[in-house]
Amino acid sequence: DLNMEIKDRIQEKARELFMRLGIRSVSMDDIATQLGMSKKTIYQFFADKDELVEAVMAANIQQTQQDCGKCLVSSANAVEEIFLTMEMIQEQFRNMNPMILYDLQKFHFGAFQKLTAHKNEFLLTIIRNNIEKGIAEGLYRKDIDIDILAIFRLESMMIGFNMDLFPPIKYSLAEVTQVIIEHFLFGLAT
Repeated sequence: DLNMEIKDRIQEKARELFMRLGIRSVSMDDIATQLGMSKKTIYQFFADKDELVEAVMAANIQQTQQDCGKCLVSSANAVEEIFLTMEMIQEQFRNMNPMILYDLQKFHFGAFQKLTAHKNEFLLTIIRNNIEKGIAEGLYRKDIDIDILAIFRLESMMIGFNMDLFPPIKYSLAEVTQVIIEHFLFGLAT
């Protein structure tokens, strides 16, 4: 369906620009210009920028959940699952502007709440399950507090987005995330 195709193209271009430049610095004009279409066309599919941001984030969350599922299914054990997840995150964060989280929180609260729910429900469960599995497989220490470490892992994921701690001029989001995950894994392993 042509309409679906146009809507997908708009959403995909918006996603690419938001990830690279942050959300606030990308206008509907920028998206229209990049796509070689009028702003009017975009507004036929998305009522406003907020709706477009929500659609982009919802698609992103869905993709992440599918990718996490793939990492789980294709891994031989808990450690390999973390390594596959690391590769996936590297890919996602390589060209991501850390401003994106701040922009969501400040200007697109609906989308930010969706992301927070995804983090606190889906991702927390994935992490808990991985720790439980690793302990059962004898790859992780038996004496670890699953609750505390799952929450710690979840929150440590967000730390790379803190630009006061890790200014993008000096640190890459992908690199910070990689170092933190490795540290986490070594802390768990037997």
